[in-house]
Amino acid sequence: MHTKINVEDPDGFYARLIELHEGLSTDESLKVSAKMILMMANEIGDRSTLDQMLAYLRDESRKSRSADNVTCS
Repeated sequence: MHTKINVEDPDGFYARLIELHEGLSTDESLKVSAKMILMMANEIGDRSTLDQMLAYLRDESRKSRSADNVTCS
């Protein structure tokens, strides 16, 4: 599993990703994102890699949530 940028022209890809969502409602945008995730998962294909990605994302989300709850005294 790659956690470092491994996309040719990552800035160009990000711009296209943003364009994909322009003009869509929140619901439409969420559906497009879900379809893209499923298409990418199908392209990757390897269940072990997909499970590693899900675990990584869950851990990162928990870390982010914990950091959001930190207060300074």
